[in-house]
Amino acid sequence: MAEYPRPLPLPTPETQHFWDGCKAGELRLQRCTDCTHTYFPPRPFCPACSSRKVENFRASGKATLYSYIINHRPRPDFGTEPHSIAVVTLEEGPRMMTNIIECPQTPEALQLDMPLEVIFEKASDEISLPKFKPAKG
Repeated sequence: MAEYPRPLPLPTPETQHFWDGCKAGELRLQRCTDCTHTYFPPRPFCPACSSRKVENFRASGKATLYSYIINHRPRPDFGTEPHSIAVVTLEEGPRMMTNIIECPQTPEALQLDMPLEVIFEKASDEISLPKFKPAKG
């Protein structure tokens, strides 16, 4: 596999389950078993109530577009085409920063609240990055 042109995340013990899920084609989130709050990014305690009673679960992979910018002046290692830097609201509630792919990178195509679905881009043997594309239908 050719070297990925961008810097890649380095999993930690707290985030390893998330990256293992991405590698397996699953978006994994965490939920507090005390207050039922679902959250992202991964951490060993609930950000709502501070409980350490948390569980990992497979998310639906569905989201809506919350906000974005279109970067027209990327770094050389990010390629030459404009790309979106977006925040999506996951069906389960948390928001996640990502990229929107498989659609024109224009304000006409990137409509706020548009339905999206996760897709995983293999960046290395260990890391697959969650990105989102317009949902079918």
